[in-house]
Amino acid sequence: MTDRQADDSPAPDPTAIEYLVVTVADVVAALEATLGTGRETVLRITPPFSGRMRARLHVADTSESYEPPEPIHIDPRALVEPVPSYPTAAETAAELDDPEDINTDRHEVAHSERLTEWRETVRRSIADEATIETPAGSVSVTVQSLGGADDSTD
Repeated sequence: MTDRQADDSPAPDPTAIEYLVVTVADVVAALEATLGTGRETVLRITPPFSGRMRARLHVADTSESYEPPEPIHIDPRALVEPVPSYPTAAETAAELDDPEDINTDRHEVAHSERLTEWRETVRRSIADEATIETPAGSVSVTVQSLGGADDSTD
């Protein structure tokens, strides 16, 4: 038997996690919310912990308190390699050919296209392995994505 559990029975120890299952849509949404709004949006794993765990979209709240063992909040940036730069409306405006187009339908369409491209890049960039931070220290996990890189819910 290794340091990790030999079976898949639940444990309070987060170092038992070997596989992290996420939906592509949740990773994209968490990363976009975090980078686009500055509001910490994470993927949360709730105990009890086992070898294979599912992480779901969660808006972090600093006022939350939990009984031990606490859920694990994963920064979506830990699951994407490399993390593409988030396109801002100001950057899109700076790239428009005609300054008169700023804050017009053309600007909105151009920015919407840039966001769609960014989301597609994130979908293709979800890592196969990641290191997640837990109360027991860093844990290396295999990432299993549900929903393909081509799936789009935009």
